[in-house]
This record gives sequence, C-alpha cells and structure tokens, in this order.
Amino acid sequence: MGRRRTKRFIVTKVSSTDGSATPRRTPDDLIVEEPISIQLDGALVATTMRTPGHDYELAAGLCFTDGLLAGERIVGLRYCADGSALQSEFNVVTVETGGLAPKPTPRMGNVSSSCGWCGSDQLDAMCDQLSPLPPSDAIASSVLAAVPERVSAAQELFEATGAVHAAAAFDATGELLVVREDVGRHNAVDKVIGSMLLASGRLPATGLGLFISGRASIEMVQKAWSAGFSTLAAVSAPTSLAVEAARRAGLVLVGFMRDNTFNIYSPERPISETLDHPDS
Repeated sequence: MGRRRTKRFIVTKVSSTDGSATPRRTPDDLIVEEPISIQLDGALVATTMRTPGHDYELAAGLCFTDGLLAGERIVGLRYCADGSALQSEFNVVTVETGGLAPKPTPRMGNVSSSCGWCGSDQLDAMCDQLSPLPPSDAIASSVLAAVPERVSAAQELFEATGAVHAAAAFDATGELLVVREDVGRHNAVDKVIGSMLLASGRLPATGLGLFISGRASIEMVQKAWSAGFSTLAAVSAPTSLAVEAARRAGLVLVGFMRDNTFNIYSPERPISETLDHPDS
C-alpha cells in the first residue's frame, strides 16, 4: 500500500561537551504508530497498535498463532470497515475463511506480560493444544551466533528511528528468509509467521529458527511453537515460564545473544551436544 512508516519532526538536539551544552535544530525521523483492528470472518479479534505495513501478514499471523483458524485455510484478506477502506485509513483488516473458523472471542490491546497468563495451569492448557515439535537437525552454534548481526544489517526502520523491534526466520545456514520490523515485539513475530503462512509450503517451520530482538516471553515461545520453529533465538533473556514451555515443546531456546555469545536454556543438554552434535 505504500503507507508511511516514518514521520519527520524538527527537534532540538543538545550536545554537552566541556561542561557546556549546545542546542541545535535538526530533523529526526520517528516511527509511525497507528491502531489496527483485526477481524476474522467479520468478527472482531483484536485492536492493537502497530507500524503500518505488512498488515495482511500481521492479521493472518495473529489469527494463526492464537489458534483462531482451527486448521481452516485463509481464503481471503482485505481492508474493510463500516464504510470504505479509505475512510478507515486502512486500519481494519478482515481475515476470511468462508465462515469455517470458529467465531472468535474479541480481546483488546497487544499481548503482553500481563495479557492474562497465570502460570502452570495455562501452560498445561497450551501444551494440551500443541503437539511436541518433531525432531530436526540442530542449528550449529556458529550459525546462531552470527544471526543477530545479519538481522541488524537488515533493520532499515531501526536504523532510521531506533524505535522498533525485529523478528526474522532463518535456516540452518543462517540465511534470513523473512525479516519484519514493528513497534510491537509480538507484531513483528506475527508478521514473520503470517508471511510464511501466506507463502505456500512455508509452515510448519521445521528445522528453521526464529530470531527476536527482545526478551523471550511465554508468548514468544507459544508463537514459535505454533508455527513449528525448531529454534527460538532472543537477544535478551527468557522468562522462567518461557523456559518451561520450551523444554516441554522440544524447542531449542537461546538468549542473551551478545558479541557472539549466548546462553542455552532448552533443552537441558550441554551446548556442544545440543547445537554442534545433533546426532549425539
């Protein structure tokens, strides 16, 4: 759609040297943040804030990772509202299954650390809904260590604004398959998964890795697990519940990816065995 994802403002930049402050006027590009309402067969699923762009992927990915499609195929995606798409400024997207998916229960706002997860009971419920991941060859530690730098080089919006998260799908060689940026961590992941869902044959993502620029929360594990990724790699730390879920899923979970080092949290095997010797 060619939607603007950044907006330029004139700001005052202050430089402090030798105990003195020097202000000057300068242009600064800021990331655009707008609401989007996502519908499934005309019924409201969620309203959330996002960076415009790849809206169909976001809508498809969110419906998929939330389990709302119930295995039904997406037959259409469109901008819509009570009036024209132009009147709603392209901020309403409907995912269509021909009415075959169950009617969703709407929720408002972004998934977050306070989205309603209450611990082991809901973890058990999630594990009941999702099958353990199939075995796959592990991605080598040297490949994993190089992924953050590769993703960083592809983050055009972060380079321009410094205000977005990134998510990326990558293969066993470290090649980036899809990179998406958004003001919301969850949105970036849903856009990656939505892109792969809409590309025939890309899901489940068995043998592939999912990179995220923030922490690995339980929701990130759930989304990676739902899409069938074998590895979840995070720049920051995971939460305890995320580690528990990853171990039950059979998902390789690594975090604190900094300066070619990282911690492995799942599975409970030595790093050399888990990542460099998949057949051991």
